[in-house]
Amino acid sequence: MMNGKPIATATKHSAHKRVIKLDVREVTRRLNAALGGTLVSTLAGSKDTKASYKWAKETGPQPGPEVVKRLVFAYEQWQKVAEVEGEHVARVWFIGANPWLEYDTPIMAIREDRLKDVGNAAQALIDDSFSG
Repeated sequence: MMNGKPIATATKHSAHKRVIKLDVREVTRRLNAALGGTLVSTLAGSKDTKASYKWAKETGPQPGPEVVKRLVFAYEQWQKVAEVEGEHVARVWFIGANPWLEYDTPIMAIREDRLKDVGNAAQALIDDSFSG
């Protein structure tokens, strides 16, 4: 329990609260640092593997609304998983085949806008609720 709420619920809401205070350039910079620009560009849906570095620059192009949605969502999931499991596990989780995603990776599932599935997969890891 955290502040009278189950930890999973508190983690979910605190991750969202922290992310909405950041602009998309800062979110992108943090994702680039955590996952690398190629993976961030991929999850955002860009064919340009350097796109995330451009979005992170103050003078760079503004990503479109669908890209922003994926970036913000990915960073929320990063925060949730890293907070509970650590950054190394979070990185492995993003790039590894995931049974909750039919053995696809969270990176590709986010790219395909399977956000609810990815959110459930992240929560399952946090809750340790997968019994395979």
